[in-house]
Amino acid sequence: MPTAIAVTSADLVLPPTDQQTPNAAVLPAPGSQPLASAVADLQLLLDRYGHVIVVCPSSVPTATEQRLHAVRSLLESDRIALVKSELPPLGTAVLARQLRQLSICDFSPGVVASAARLLAHYIYAGAVLGSVARLDRVPVSLKSHLKGWMPGAQFAVLAGPVPQLVKLGPGAEPPAGPEFATQLVLARGQLQTDWPVSALAPRWQVQGVKEAPLPADSPGWWGTGRLVEFAAHLPDLAVLHQLVSSVRRETCHWCRMELIGDRCGFCSAPLPTPPADTGPGTRAGARALTSGGRVP
Repeated sequence: MPTAIAVTSADLVLPPTDQQTPNAAVLPAPGSQPLASAVADLQLLLDRYGHVIVVCPSSVPTATEQRLHAVRSLLESDRIALVKSELPPLGTAVLARQLRQLSICDFSPGVVASAARLLAHYIYAGAVLGSVARLDRVPVSLKSHLKGWMPGAQFAVLAGPVPQLVKLGPGAEPPAGPEFATQLVLARGQLQTDWPVSALAPRWQVQGVKEAPLPADSPGWWGTGRLVEFAAHLPDLAVLHQLVSSVRRETCHWCRMELIGDRCGFCSAPLPTPPADTGPGTRAGARALTSGGRVP
């Protein structure tokens, strides 16, 4: 039985990569659904799938996050994971789709939930912006902020896995990209530019470009509606499966769910601190436990 993947808004549901990729359940905002109905809907998902992983962007309204915690508390269920994503909205949608892909594999719900932190390292999420004057989620120098007020200025900003900012112009180098094959998803806002397709995709050796509607939260996240958001990602389920399979699995000491990395995806409990250093073997084990499950 696949693990159910849920999201907090419909624009976080990208089209499936193939016929096997399941859809995601969309949880209505608190203002559009009574608490009792939200509890009943999530109970139905638990009854049907056994476990539910809710992908929750860090930019989600406080009321939505409080609703999720309230529903989980009222259900008194340890089978609901709240996975908070620091990625921009389009990157979060990509992450949710990758978890949907993995949900039908031979992974336990705990491994799928904790895999979100691993997969986020392999999503190159950014945007072309007409201004960085109000951008506060990516480090921006004072000089770039001042240039952000100049008419016609455009910037390529990478939010993760390593924040980068480049002012576009003649001879400008694109941000450093992935060293592995990817596909690019882009969502167009009010900015008129083909730079992600004409300049970024060839430089990053992107193997395909897909377009998606701009998530409603993107202008707020990036500080401007004059943008084109993009996210380069691993599209192949076989590659995602190999990536997750290559990481050592642990058992959460608190809820006993299986996990990869250094934190449980369901109860958020960290792995216990490794024992005191008694030799080279212990040091190697400590490094593995504290690596966060990231594959070199």
